[in-house]
Amino acid sequence: MTERWTVGQLADLTGVTVRTLHHYDAIGLLTPSDRSPSDYRLYDAADLERLQQIVLYRRLEMPLEQIATLLAGPDDAAEHLRRQRRALEARRDELDELVAAVDRALERTVNHRPATAAETAEIFGDGFRDEYQAEAEDRWGQTDAWRQSAARTKRYTKDDWLEVKAETDEINAAYVAALRAGLTPDSVAAMEIAERARRQIDDRFYDCPPEFHRRLGEMYISDPRFTATYDELASGLARFVRDAIVANADHAQSRKDIRARDQVE
Repeated sequence: MTERWTVGQLADLTGVTVRTLHHYDAIGLLTPSDRSPSDYRLYDAADLERLQQIVLYRRLEMPLEQIATLLAGPDDAAEHLRRQRRALEARRDELDELVAAVDRALERTVNHRPATAAETAEIFGDGFRDEYQAEAEDRWGQTDAWRQSAARTKRYTKDDWLEVKAETDEINAAYVAALRAGLTPDSVAAMEIAERARRQIDDRFYDCPPEFHRRLGEMYISDPRFTATYDELASGLARFVRDAIVANADHAQSRKDIRARDQVE
């Protein structure tokens, strides 16, 4: 005897709701092959196979009208399965591309998060030791420069700090080259390096006019740790850097005085 199912039994068997099966019947998409003497819908194996095709097409987000057209065509069950397989492969490729796009977006998001203290220490080494940071905050934490620097750098990512490190290394290398070439600190080339260093501070950390930069330069020779940091790169470099900064600040003040005089005249 051919197996048949009522609408409730078919719903339990396939997971398709009774309400959905009633809708499919109403629009002619899946009409039961038989009715019981009490006029209950009865579905046979062919109906079950058709429902399986409908469910597969619906999972591909195909509209019911299009499914009805396909099922009304000449294709047999095997051809329907081949079509569904091709559609699934295309969907898989699309999903793979979406996953890759999400991964790239996630990587960008992660890379643009603020750098951790450990990452910053990894980049700058001993120059970023915790005790140095604590001392710096104790000495300058109430100053406008410190607050401005803290506000800017709290958003810096690891990539931002790597750029800062690369800029600093280039500036220090230029100082070393100038010193070893026998240039004087008040030479145009040396002052240009000092100006470059001042602009980096101004751009990356806090407002650094020439006179403020001059005070920093004095610290490079008054604090043994700063002196050692520079002199490890080249003997006498700390004083050369300080003198170049002072010369550049003097030059900036001279130009400022000339402009002021010109305005008066």
